[in-house]
Amino acid sequence: MAITSPPEADNTELDRTDLVDTTQAGTSTSNRKWWALGIIALAQLMVVLDATIITIALPFAQTDLEISDANRQWALTAYTLLFGGLLLLGGRMADYLGRRRMFLIGLAGFALSSAAAGLAWNGASFFAGRALQGVFAAMLAPAALSLITVTFTEQKERARALAVYAGVSGGGAAIGLIAGGALTEFFSWRWTLLINTPIALVAAIGGLILVIKDKPSARTGGYDLPGAITVTAALVSLVYGFTKAAESGWGAASTVSLLVAGVVLLAVFIAIEMRVSNPLLPLRIPGEINRGGAFLISFIVPIPMFAMFLFLSYYFQNTLGETPLRTGVLFLPFPIFIVIGAGVASSLLPRFGPRALLVGGSGLATAGLLYLAQLDTDSTWLVNVLPAMILIAAGMGLVFVSMQTVALHRVDADDSGVASALVNTTQQIGGSIGLALLSTIVAQVFADRPNLNTPDGLKAANIYSYDVAFYSGAGFMAAALVAALVFIRMRKQDLADESPDPLLVG
Repeated sequence: MAITSPPEADNTELDRTDLVDTTQAGTSTSNRKWWALGIIALAQLMVVLDATIITIALPFAQTDLEISDANRQWALTAYTLLFGGLLLLGGRMADYLGRRRMFLIGLAGFALSSAAAGLAWNGASFFAGRALQGVFAAMLAPAALSLITVTFTEQKERARALAVYAGVSGGGAAIGLIAGGALTEFFSWRWTLLINTPIALVAAIGGLILVIKDKPSARTGGYDLPGAITVTAALVSLVYGFTKAAESGWGAASTVSLLVAGVVLLAVFIAIEMRVSNPLLPLRIPGEINRGGAFLISFIVPIPMFAMFLFLSYYFQNTLGETPLRTGVLFLPFPIFIVIGAGVASSLLPRFGPRALLVGGSGLATAGLLYLAQLDTDSTWLVNVLPAMILIAAGMGLVFVSMQTVALHRVDADDSGVASALVNTTQQIGGSIGLALLSTIVAQVFADRPNLNTPDGLKAANIYSYDVAFYSGAGFMAAALVAALVFIRMRKQDLADESPDPLLVG
């Protein structure tokens, strides 16, 4: 069961003649690549921060649109469900239809859907706009990362480009909190969404001018439609199941049903991919031990990172009494130091290889989370939060660059879109699990604390529950460290070879 594939190109190389036809006079090929990277990074930043920028604004949107407490979670879930569920399909569409084309379509659609959500007149129109944002983000994100892999083929240049991408991806959530607080406090909650429209349009214009036009995959055989439907349903079921776990508990019938359905559908998807001639996800991509380890780390790392953002946000606002804007500002060191960590990683990667940086980065982040877990009623941001935030951010900067380098190493150009989508998918699923799992743990720990009917007892119980979440996050980061030691065997000499893996060609 397949549909006709798009017209095939003569080869999978970038159309280098575009460099002559479209580049402004005096702009070199090298300069154009780096300007294009800026456009790609801007688009990725918009996608990442949109998952958190609405968080601080949500109470105001809820009041304005008369959304019930039971339905308010759809402001976040509608986005993450469609984003996480459609990523693999979006990645394969980038391979078949062209990465630049899907990048521009994703930007245009994201601009329109952001405007629709920002101009919503009731809850249903608001949720529909957020869902459409997720659909176009699923087209945009894998196209953006795969454009980097096919544009920057030289080892040192790719390391620098991935450092920029990693810094944006890792720091985008914190930037979203800052921007959301400022826009909500000084303008309106609607601008947390409307701001995407001019940014997306600027990025689309820049993409037309600067991003090198690539040719679609030359492979024949059509789309793997059964695989696309099955994996999309599986990912939507899993993401929604984790969301329901945070609301209703892990033992609730709705939670169990959704998670079981997701696992069964994933098993069916794997069976389909083993049999079809033109699979949506060639299983040899995650099957190679280094790449498989990188995808596992990509799955684990968002769990402690999202936990840190969520529970520190509660700590700043509910315990310390900070305003939305000040809460965002208190997170500012995180994106700064994740960019610093990513920059250091781009310099050290060719010298030491990815394994050392993954181990060192996950070790730093583990230490930072353990330090953060020492919060008590007398703690301060300067002494107890800032040092931990610096360690976590710097460590994750090292991890993100190294992980993405390994995950995309020697992947055939025809599969770069779906490989990039798999990086985003593992992060999305990992983040969803983290929020659900740690939210449930925190709620249970909080409920078991004594003296909840007194202000001091309530404050102490909240801080204790946050500490438990940070300890749990440290455990996950330690698991990422172990995964790096066990699965990542790539040496620094291997990085110089960016030719496609022979197992992935054909």
